[in-house]
Amino acid sequence: MANRKNNANPANTCGATVGYETELWRMADALRGSMDAAEYKHVVLGLIFLKYISDAFEEHHARLAAEQAQGADPEDPDEYKAENIFWVPSEARWSNIQRNARQPNIGKLVDDAMAAVERDNPSLKGVLPKDYARPALDKQRLGQLIDMVTNINLGGAENHA
Repeated sequence: MANRKNNANPANTCGATVGYETELWRMADALRGSMDAAEYKHVVLGLIFLKYISDAFEEHHARLAAEQAQGADPEDPDEYKAENIFWVPSEARWSNIQRNARQPNIGKLVDDAMAAVERDNPSLKGVLPKDYARPALDKQRLGQLIDMVTNINLGGAENHA
C-alpha cells in the first residue's frame, strides 16, 4: 500500500508562506455571491496595497519622528522616497480608512485615498483602482473587508522591498 501525503493545507506544499492566507480566504468568502470572483480580486488587492504602503509609511514616520533631533523631518516626502517608501498623504493613511470603515461614504473615501496616493507618487499614476464608490459594491461588505485587512500585519522590514 502506497504512503499518501496529507496535503490538505496548501501552506504545507511549498516552502514559502506569507502568513495571511486564512484572512485572504475570509475576504473572498465575504464577497462571494455579491460579485464575480474575477472582480473581487481587484477590490481586495487594492485594499491590501493601500494597507501595505500605509504600514511602511507609518513605520518610517515613527523612525523619522524619533530622529527629529538629528534633523529628520517626518513630514518631508523626500525622506520616504530616499528609502523607496511611498509618501502616503494623511487622507490616504490606513488609520483614516479604518476609522471611517462603517461610514456610508467609505467607497468614495477609498477612491479619494487612491487618487491622493497617485497624485503624490507619480510612478503610481493611473495604476490604482478607484471604483470603490460604485453602487454595485456593497458598502457594508466594503467596511467588513477593511476590518479584515486591518488584521493583516504588513509591517516590518521583511515585508517591504
